[in-house]
Amino acid sequence: MKPLIHAEFRRLLATRMWLGTLLVAALLGGGLIGLLALIEPENFDPPMPGLHTEAGVRAVAGFLGFTAFIPAAIGTLAVTSEYRHRTINFTFLFAPDRWRVLAAKLITYGLAGMIYGLVLSGTAAVALFGAAAARGISLGLPAGTIIELLGRLAVAMVAYTVLGVGMGALIRQQIAALCVVIGYLYGAELLLIMIPGVRNLYPWLPGGATAALTDFTAVADALARQLSSEPVQLLSPMAGTLILLGYTALASTAALLHPMRRDLA
Repeated sequence: MKPLIHAEFRRLLATRMWLGTLLVAALLGGGLIGLLALIEPENFDPPMPGLHTEAGVRAVAGFLGFTAFIPAAIGTLAVTSEYRHRTINFTFLFAPDRWRVLAAKLITYGLAGMIYGLVLSGTAAVALFGAAAARGISLGLPAGTIIELLGRLAVAMVAYTVLGVGMGALIRQQIAALCVVIGYLYGAELLLIMIPGVRNLYPWLPGGATAALTDFTAVADALARQLSSEPVQLLSPMAGTLILLGYTALASTAALLHPMRRDLA
């Protein structure tokens, strides 16, 4: 396994995608959160609680959950790019045990997702505290609670990276896999919130579990107001964590088992 993991890290670091991804994480964490904090949530449309309240801090930090498609896409590309460029043939010749190859990808990109999540959360913390100091206000949550909240977000980014690897192993056509990942995260799950009856499934899906993990209810509440219905009741942060870990385990199992008997051509 060590040579395979080493090879995966060399492959990852040899591309510009890695540096670009870290730059995007810093821009989203520091830039997006800093901008939202400086604009002030009270000026949003519809208005949201200010940063001097607990709800306001959770809402602003929770917006980073919408960036989960980036680590998911990175995990997907980790597998589909090899099929697209036919390098998977040489990889499996070098290591005939396919499950070892996929396990190395899961480990490597799980660590990459952790680094992405730490950069995202770290720059978000700096931006949030910096904006509060610039505006001369006290944040509605203690610093330790904010760090914990952003740490949960980093955990979610790791999970979505591994989910992406699993999706890439299941759908080896790169464009199709990316469309499924992005379309699901930004289409299917949000539509479920609007359908009576079916919307009760949302808390048990990856997006609902992530919202529970990060205490982000702004989108569900906004849709409920537009539809004049009751907001979707999310699970507890612990339950959201367990569900997200369950999906991660399923994706890992699929990534390890599905390519075992599938032809490369």
